[in-house]
Amino acid sequence: MKYRRGCMTRCANWPYDAEVKWSSDRPRAPLPSMCHFWHNQRLIDRSKKLPAFFYESALGNRPVREWLLGLSFEDRKLVGRDIQKVEFGWPLGMPYCRGLGNGLWEVRSDLTDGKIGRVMFCVAGERMVLLHGFVKKTQKTPARDLRLAVKRMKEVL
Repeated sequence: MKYRRGCMTRCANWPYDAEVKWSSDRPRAPLPSMCHFWHNQRLIDRSKKLPAFFYESALGNRPVREWLLGLSFEDRKLVGRDIQKVEFGWPLGMPYCRGLGNGLWEVRSDLTDGKIGRVMFCVAGERMVLLHGFVKKTQKTPARDLRLAVKRMKEVL
């Protein structure tokens, strides 16, 4: 039998073939090469499982977007990266995401200078609707922010 090292599709990147019989002296299979990863890219699911959309009020305001634009550049990057993790990895749990009950979730972000950011969202159909964003100052989620997110969620659903 023929044992092939490198690319299984015989591409130009790894043209090496070795004649080896199946026996105890058979060499170990090589580590996956870059060629292996290149040929198997289609096997990796790179699609968003839950694309994010900003909540939009009747007047056309997008409060979460406005809150994000008010943050520093580094904080925006951190929050955006955490939202992206939820989009691509849904369903996702702690430490990135936590359920608040009644269909309400929060994206958890550690911001610069020890601040903690939260973006509350709900799942409407196949969409993640970003309802409310705030910087957390206490350990418990403020009731005012929770009520506002629930009110917006009822408008969306």
